Amino acid sequence: MIVRNVAAELMSRLEEAPAVALLGPRQVGKTTLALDIGETMPSIYLDLESDADQARLTDPELYLSAHQDKLVILDEVHRLPGLFQILRGLIDKGRRAGRRTGQFLLLGSASIDSLAQSGESLAGRVSYLEMGPLNALEIGEQELNHLWVHGGFPDSFLASNDRASLRWRQDFIRTYLERDVPMLGPRIAAETLRRFWTMLAHHQSGLLNASDFARGLGLDSKTIANYLDLLVDLLLVRRLEPWHSNSPKRLVKSPRIYVRDSGLVHALLG
Repeated sequence: MIVRNVAAELMSRLEEAPAVALLGPRQVGKTTLALDIGETMPSIYLDLESDADQARLTDPELYLSAHQDKLVILDEVHRLPGLFQILRGLIDKGRRAGRRTGQFLLLGSASIDSLAQSGESLAGRVSYLEMGPLNALEIGEQELNHLWVHGGFPDSFLASNDRASLRWRQDFIRTYLERDVPMLGPRIAAETLRRFWTMLAHHQSGLLNASDFARGLGLDSKTIANYLDLLVDLLLVRRLEPWHSNSPKRLVKSPRIYVRDSGLVHALLG
């Protein structure tokens, strides 16, 4: 079993805040880590992509109030965006009762701005923690080349052979484009977004030039900016903002763009 470095920090956050949002792409290992932590304390796990678990939350305030003595783990919280307003009330109720930490662990596959579609951000009540794919510190120096080729998603990294790993990554990309993007973002043609994602892989670590991408895809620069925002919100692409000692210059310089996982880069590039 590979020990995730984020585990200790997650436990620390749960001891400090009433709610912790653990954010990361799908299949990165959030659920496995959350269940492991849940075994160390009284807890209840709800998968909001499960019809049975959604049925339990027909009256979420009543159901969750009955479990305020436990850590409540809510997986894929974007499926019930209206839940955030109820969580705010439950967190405040728990605080008044003397339980100021460790009430909720929220798992999400997008940035918190995308998850809190109801307009309730839980500001001041939730601590945000990001979980990425496996990294070099977690797998050891002897596996660095394997990590570079297969990437850090556990199912891809631990696949039985190169072919199985590549097939997993190809299926992952297709699922995101055809299922997850339409669910979390606007309706975008899967093939168009795939071409954009592939172009980003070709320009890995390069400076963003929205006009070049727009010409290549036959779109306008504003649409390219929206596509990039979507992939950043889905935690699949990192936008590294420039640094300059002169703050005004920092604001006008272009960011660098990275597809977050090297295995996905190789899959996108074929």
